[in-house]
Amino acid sequence: MQMHNWVWDWVMISSKYVVQSVKNVEIYLKENVSKRWKLPSRADNPFAVNYETGMDTSPELDPQMASYYQSQIGILRWMVELGRIDINTEVSMMALHLDLPREGHLDTLLHVYSYLKHKYNARLAMDPSYPDIDMSVFKECEWKRFYGNMKEAIPPDAPESRDKVVGIRIYVDSDHAGCKLTRRSRTRFMIFVITALIQWISKKQPTVETTVFGAEFVAMKHGNLTLRGLRYKLHMMGVQILGTTFFYGDNMPVVHNTQRPESMLKEKSHQLCYHACREATAMSEALVGHIRSELNFADLLTKLLFGRKRKYLVGQALYDIYDDF
Repeated sequence: MQMHNWVWDWVMISSKYVVQSVKNVEIYLKENVSKRWKLPSRADNPFAVNYETGMDTSPELDPQMASYYQSQIGILRWMVELGRIDINTEVSMMALHLDLPREGHLDTLLHVYSYLKHKYNARLAMDPSYPDIDMSVFKECEWKRFYGNMKEAIPPDAPESRDKVVGIRIYVDSDHAGCKLTRRSRTRFMIFVITALIQWISKKQPTVETTVFGAEFVAMKHGNLTLRGLRYKLHMMGVQILGTTFFYGDNMPVVHNTQRPESMLKEKSHQLCYHACREATAMSEALVGHIRSELNFADLLTKLLFGRKRKYLVGQALYDIYDDF
């Protein structure tokens, strides 16, 4: 595929898998179940507006349809692995109800398939070009006084670096108390190597955070740990990394506490995440900068989005899915 900057790159295309999956669902519904279940004629978004999976009180599915629901969640998860990040959040929410699916959950699953039927064509491009980095949002400081002479733990037996030097960016976000059933927050982040999106995660946090600050710090810590593993893999593959990783978040207090050595945090429950993130900055693994929420790619994986914002974020990651973005 040739990009807008005239660079040729590899792409991940899941359209054949999506089209065949939708066709299989339509055949199954026609031949095996009553007319109660069918794909909606139109679905502009994966979920209907204002629908909450955790608040669904419709009747429970019978064993046959419950088993079918579970099998279809597995298929949708594979679509996400093939690059359909535009349904990542919705599939994650539906997967929480695999043990006790209800009729409303199956209706929503069919709504997702109706959306895929009309938005089947999407390409995830592995763009090898270097992005423009605005260094004004980052702040480099002297950390030795606080954490000593820390350095990144590069494996001593790592092979000699070769081929192209790559840079890494990560966008992180959380949806504070987003689950209305348990009030747990969701951690989301997207990792880019050069300009290629290579990893994306959407996961419910294991504990209930009482503040937005705490939920954002937990998400940043999870992103840092994943980033450390990725950097280790690249070193062991002989891939040369271009300096530090650029870490973007849209919560200013968290960014300030991670950027500035002099900041202090007295709340004990958040100090583990606080120091884990600051140590990554001290050893030059990551530089943390602020980004506006409407430009944060991870927002697509954090909460249900509709309208122009959803189209903009999806259009920045996937080609051909929206004609006007």
